[in-house]
Amino acid sequence: MKKSLKFSFSFLLIAILMFSLAACNNASKSETKKLEKVRIAEVTRSIFYAPQYVALAKGFFKAEGLDVTLTTTPGGDKTMTALISGGADVALVGSETSIYVYAQGANDPVINFAQLTQTDGTFLVARDKIDNFSWDLLKGKTFLGQRKGGMPQMVGEFVLKKHGIDPHKDLNLIQNIDFANIANAFASGTGEFVQLFEPTASIFEKEGKGHIVASFGKESGHVPYTTFMAKESYMKENKATIEKFTRAVYKAQKWVESHSAEEIAKAVEPYFPDTDLAIMTTVVERYKSQGSFATDPILDEEEWNNLQNIMKEAGELPKEVNHKTLVNTEVAEKVIKK
Repeated sequence: MKKSLKFSFSFLLIAILMFSLAACNNASKSETKKLEKVRIAEVTRSIFYAPQYVALAKGFFKAEGLDVTLTTTPGGDKTMTALISGGADVALVGSETSIYVYAQGANDPVINFAQLTQTDGTFLVARDKIDNFSWDLLKGKTFLGQRKGGMPQMVGEFVLKKHGIDPHKDLNLIQNIDFANIANAFASGTGEFVQLFEPTASIFEKEGKGHIVASFGKESGHVPYTTFMAKESYMKENKATIEKFTRAVYKAQKWVESHSAEEIAKAVEPYFPDTDLAIMTTVVERYKSQGSFATDPILDEEEWNNLQNIMKEAGELPKEVNHKTLVNTEVAEKVIKK
């Protein structure tokens, strides 16, 4: 009788355990099903966008109930094409692209809703080591610049003019090389100066291929260099999703602000498997020290006007656009208040 009772009790325990595991699995599956899919198209893969990768790596998007997939679509034109055609829900790209689309008479304009970076992310790299750099050293030299019409090129020209250099008269400006091949062109011997993003600039310095002599980000001031944006129709139809997305971004921004460069580099390391951790740490520290990472997602009017001034100076502003027309700060403001 006792054996029978023991057997029954053991069987009951096993049954309860199996039921609990099944319930947990079903709950887990249910949670997975509840996650809402959001597709991001990023203009390039860059440590400059560290807060975005932190949001992914630390599960901030998932905690908001979002299943975020990230695709790199090199170039602003390709990124906007992906967004407008429905190939992506959200784009991470320079704010100038939203102005270009609007100026073309888009029926469904692209709205900036969360700022990620607030300075230019490029650096001036010289082929030879310069102990006492001054901008006038560029005069008469060959300068390998960025693609015409993009933010790096416009900021580059803005900074050169700020230092009394006419980029089209005072130096030999090369702008016809594709973004992905600029670094290779410089490494192969083209130009005496080049405008590069990180980590390429630091890698070149480590390998002796060039020397960082100035920061375009420090020189140009605050500007909405890279923002998350979506079509107006998507934002209206998915208000809760946009709020959750922005909240995750804000959490990541605060995390980046409160952690060391080394901790940030380790967090985003999976997204840069071919980059040395020491180089990544140097890059993150450089961006942090010059305030490149936005500490909140609000794109304010002053930054927006600075962007348009830079575009106008470069002769690339198709028309002036009011801040409220293409920028939505309501979501970001709501997230911050909460």
